[in-house]
Amino acid sequence: MTTQFSRRSLLRAFAATTVAAAPVMANATGLLRGAGDIRRLNMYNGRSGESLNMIYWIEGEYIAPALEEVNYFMRDWRTDGVIEINARTVDILAAAHNLMDTTEPYTLLSGYRSPETNAMLRRRSSGVASRSRHMVGEAADVQLQSRSINQMFQAARACNAGGVGRYSSSNFVHMDCGPVRSWGS
Repeated sequence: MTTQFSRRSLLRAFAATTVAAAPVMANATGLLRGAGDIRRLNMYNGRSGESLNMIYWIEGEYIAPALEEVNYFMRDWRTDGVIEINARTVDILAAAHNLMDTTEPYTLLSGYRSPETNAMLRRRSSGVASRSRHMVGEAADVQLQSRSINQMFQAARACNAGGVGRYSSSNFVHMDCGPVRSWGS
């Protein structure tokens, strides 16, 4: 299979590597409405030991190879299954991270979950939804050491862009791109 790159896609990829250290200044509302020049996702996956710190959006356009890398990074570590992660979920994660004004990467606890993984987790816990948004690439469970669960929860809620769950006893926050709602203690 031959892959052809347009001049524009090559310039975008080059820009992503050259502005990798540039800060993102947009607030969550502006970011989710397309304001600002770049969007960045900074995460660590404790299960795989992988890190991801990349620009995935420049001047109004998503960078397809960057989103493909996000898809792989957020794979189901139990099955190695990969699915397309909804870009709105990535936007919510990035916007909430910017609001918390930290350089610490999120620790990803759960991104995509295969139906088999979700069923296994449901057998172990009553807190796992049978129709989890994780199974369709629309959710992530994350934590930060430098911010409390409440701070993370409030930042994600301020985005007003999807579901936000606070799991204080398990020390993580759930973010998804479904209907705006919140839950947990």
